[in-house]
Amino acid sequence: MSNIQVSKLNSFTGHKDCIYSLANKKNEENLTFFSASGDGFIVKWNERKPDLGEVIAKLNHSVYALEFDEKENILVVGENQEGIYCIDENSKKIINSVKTGLSSIFDLKVYDKKIFVLLSNGILLVFSFPNLIKIAEITLSNTSLRAIDISKENNEIAIASSDHSIKILDLDSFKTKFTLFGHQNSVFSLVYSKNGKHLISGGRDAHLKVWDITLSYLEFRDIPAHLFAINHIVQTQDSKFLATASMDKTIKIWDSQTYTLLKVIDKSRHQGHGTSINKLIWTDIDMPLISASDDRNIFLWQIKELKNN
Repeated sequence: MSNIQVSKLNSFTGHKDCIYSLANKKNEENLTFFSASGDGFIVKWNERKPDLGEVIAKLNHSVYALEFDEKENILVVGENQEGIYCIDENSKKIINSVKTGLSSIFDLKVYDKKIFVLLSNGILLVFSFPNLIKIAEITLSNTSLRAIDISKENNEIAIASSDHSIKILDLDSFKTKFTLFGHQNSVFSLVYSKNGKHLISGGRDAHLKVWDITLSYLEFRDIPAHLFAINHIVQTQDSKFLATASMDKTIKIWDSQTYTLLKVIDKSRHQGHGTSINKLIWTDIDMPLISASDDRNIFLWQIKELKNN
């Protein structure tokens, strides 16, 4: 049995609006991550030097979607009502950009030299990376597409939608293989388990749902996980733990095998966030967890597993 010990290591401040997105640079020496906000600023941070945030770019609109590509050393940014930008981390110059219309960009994923972009008008756009040539444009819903994850093992894409559904697409043809219904409202986040067995989702209904991939995505578990909407779900690289971020101002830590709740991180007990928590990163370096909120703060948490005999 495991106990979880939580301590807040650092706070990162400077954004002037709600922080909607985080991206990790998986480099143990640099300990670098990026944040994006409603203020249009893209900022680079060092986990050990919270006072030294470095502005990478200033855009005209809010940013909900952000990802860093390690191989190309490129930060991929989705600016609402504008489009996609590929920004070189070191020079801070825009290498390529493409317009996507007046829709919001709720999520994006870089995978296998492609960028998958989810729009608020229900369209999935696929571009080549990093030259941003359009490969596909697929209408999946008449409402917003909210989150995306990719399963290499199953060669599938999972896309969460505000029409209460999750669509499973073939990674090669982009054709829909399954449509999952179960959530009672918009689905805001989803993640494939690292063991390849489950898809975990959450959204406005505050329920954490587990779908069994081996049984054609049959609903395996339904957990009333939070008081209000689940905004984001992340898993540790070793598949041991999940973390969920919620509009109820809490972060919850879960056992990834049993889906048992292990810890609640909140303001009263841990000096946590005072408003909705929007995004999380597991850095997987001694298990620090990074959280970003509407309160314009970013917190770095030390998560320790204590073994009991």
